[in-house]
Amino acid sequence: MDKKAKKRHEVIKKKLDQLRQRLAGAKAQPDDPNEIIQLQDEIKKLEAEDVQLKSS
Repeated sequence: MDKKAKKRHEVIKKKLDQLRQRLAGAKAQPDDPNEIIQLQDEIKKLEAEDVQLKSS
């Protein structure tokens, strides 16, 4: 990984941690069911981008 990809990987890692915490909170107190779906979709997108970065 080059420097730019490594930095993006770190940003994705932090964002995933935050999103997973928000998802856990949303599941514990489901005020808006759409929020859970949105968070899961965003997590999937970031995980896919992270895998792509690692493979390049």
